[in-house]
Amino acid sequence: MASCYSVVKVGPPIEVFAVNKAFLDDTYDLKVNLSVGAYRTDEGKPWVLPVVRKTEKKLAEDDTLNHEYLPVLGFDPCSSAATRMLLGPDSNVLAQGKAFGVQTLSGTGALRVGAEFLHRQLQYKTFYYSSPTWENHHLLFTNAGFTDARQYRYWNAETRSLDLDGFLEDLRAAPKDSVIILHACAHNPTGCDPTHEQWAQIADVIQEKQLYPFFDSAYQGFASGDLEKDAWAVRYFAERGFELLCAQSFAKNFGLYNERVGNLTVVVKDVDVWTAVKSQLTLIVRGMYSNPPNHGGRIVATVLNDPQLYEEWKECIRTMANRVLDMRRGLKERLESLGTPGTWDHIVSQIGMFSYTGLSPKQVEHLTNKYHVYLLKSGRINMCGLTTKNIDYVAKAIHETVVDVPDGGTCKI
Repeated sequence: MASCYSVVKVGPPIEVFAVNKAFLDDTYDLKVNLSVGAYRTDEGKPWVLPVVRKTEKKLAEDDTLNHEYLPVLGFDPCSSAATRMLLGPDSNVLAQGKAFGVQTLSGTGALRVGAEFLHRQLQYKTFYYSSPTWENHHLLFTNAGFTDARQYRYWNAETRSLDLDGFLEDLRAAPKDSVIILHACAHNPTGCDPTHEQWAQIADVIQEKQLYPFFDSAYQGFASGDLEKDAWAVRYFAERGFELLCAQSFAKNFGLYNERVGNLTVVVKDVDVWTAVKSQLTLIVRGMYSNPPNHGGRIVATVLNDPQLYEEWKECIRTMANRVLDMRRGLKERLESLGTPGTWDHIVSQIGMFSYTGLSPKQVEHLTNKYHVYLLKSGRINMCGLTTKNIDYVAKAIHETVVDVPDGGTCKI
């Protein structure tokens, strides 16, 4: 008798993990990994933030703590502090009681819980995501029940900048009640963010067309080193009176990748809806993963609620952000010094962990096969994969690739 599982087809590989595995299997001495979205030190190693290490020791020595279940919606000191960090301590929305947070399984969990809520409770079925975007956005929303997935134009390959006209045109064509996924800062994968003036235009169209903004905030503080600057867009929408959701992740800015610490911030117009909204979110979480983990949530809560630890943490995120900025400047300078064809200003004008280099799939393949430099076929690189020891090698590899494989394919260099 054949197995009942014989009807199961092999699913497509997840590119970022497949590229990372290929890197790990490579035995070449000078190989470089620019694919995985995680911070690395100048030695190419993961970094446990000193303030996180200190906090973990403090928690381990606290005999009053135990391993009991958290409430379904998580550890309130964590979610409250995360919401305050996002909206700002002087937020009018917070002062009026029009926002609350729900601890989730990192930003991914926040996106999924929020999407489930919007689909089940508000019957929203259409969502828009940027072209390009983080590959998981589409999967999360379709798995949550959304049936109409659409894209809005975002990246202009010719100018290597935001396609604002295309962006706004696509928003104007969106049906009422469409959910618009917006990257709060450090757009993944392009690293290209709207200016404040452009955000205002985007907000105008979303308001006019009665669309629903759903922010994804994975890099607050990590992007620029400034928590306030990186939260500007979300705060602007909230203070303008939008109802919105925002998925927050503490993987990057706390280095808590495997602890899965996240928060879903909910902004409402009427405080009277709190009870009903929270009750439905509770049922969604209960039926999905029951309740979130404790350890990472307590780390975040302890740091965000302790003034001294909070300042130490802000110094840590400045350290990470500054290293990324140094690598951006270094790569641009080396490419220009080598006389690499094309312009490379976009390397430093982009922000955050990722850079959309403009390299074509053909050039990416050449970089990997000949120079053992691993990156995504879109040309996206993780700037943290660059170090003072390998940046010259990578710059030379890119230069020689652009010269040897001048046909940019999907985009010109």
